[in-house]
Amino acid sequence: MSKDSKPVFVTSNKHKAEEVLPIFDSYSIPVEVVYAKTVEIQSESLEEIAVFSAVQAYQFVKKPVFVEDAGLFVTGLKGFPGPYSSYVYSTLGLEGVLRLVEGTDRAAVFLSNICYYDQATGPRLFKGVCRGRIAQQPRGGGGFGFDPIFIPEKETRTFAEMSLEEKNRLSHRGLAVRRLCRWLYKVRHSPFVR
Repeated sequence: MSKDSKPVFVTSNKHKAEEVLPIFDSYSIPVEVVYAKTVEIQSESLEEIAVFSAVQAYQFVKKPVFVEDAGLFVTGLKGFPGPYSSYVYSTLGLEGVLRLVEGTDRAAVFLSNICYYDQATGPRLFKGVCRGRIAQQPRGGGGFGFDPIFIPEKETRTFAEMSLEEKNRLSHRGLAVRRLCRWLYKVRHSPFVR
């Protein structure tokens, strides 16, 4: 990656872009967003899904790209919905998931996998983990997806009850994006990069 090149975030989710852009701004790293849907393979591995999507996105935009895939892993559901979170959200919704966790261990983990890809580096993964628990009922009007039912550790509020800045500070995605930004910053400021 050259010092001048601008990585491209390929996503079909405008909410993810709204979370990613301020973090890139805080590192003074320019980024471009391309709204496109990649084919999501069926896999038990978020990493495998992210790498496949990043390679596909690179073939589409022909520039250094990154994609993000996230999953909610609920202890009482043996890690379900995990890599199937998006499908479960669109089919069962929040109420359906809350019914599934009734009477079970409500501990949960949100995982984020960002895959950066360009021809020089190949795929590079940046991960973020946020531990927490599932709320008794949806709360808050912010965020998206499972945010109204996920309470991060050491918090009483759901992600949906937090400002974007607060969520970015604590979330799995915020952590993964900051790891990507720190790596990009080092690459851009390395004397060995042209």
